[in-house]
Amino acid sequence: MKPTLLILAAGMASRYGSLKQIQQFGPSGETIVDYSIFDAIRAGFGKIVFIIRKDFEKDFKDIFEPKLKGKVATDYVFQEMNAFTQGHGQNGYRHDLHCAG
Repeated sequence: MKPTLLILAAGMASRYGSLKQIQQFGPSGETIVDYSIFDAIRAGFGKIVFIIRKDFEKDFKDIFEPKLKGKVATDYVFQEMNAFTQGHGQNGYRHDLHCAG
């Protein structure tokens, strides 16, 4: 069984000012996530799971699905900010992984 890469990308990036997870900055428009995925595929990972907010879904699929089709399986898990925190905000990676579980 090949390993799965979890991309924890549900944050709002409010200090950054935009969704840094999908901001294109590489010489050919690569995102920071593209580099992680590239390395994971080369290392033998068989699946990429994006942990994102539901309202990020279209942007993520528009950017990553064309690049990954036929290379690696993908899936999306939706993290809602108050799903497990009773309105007290996000609890970091622990919350991300709980949503993926």
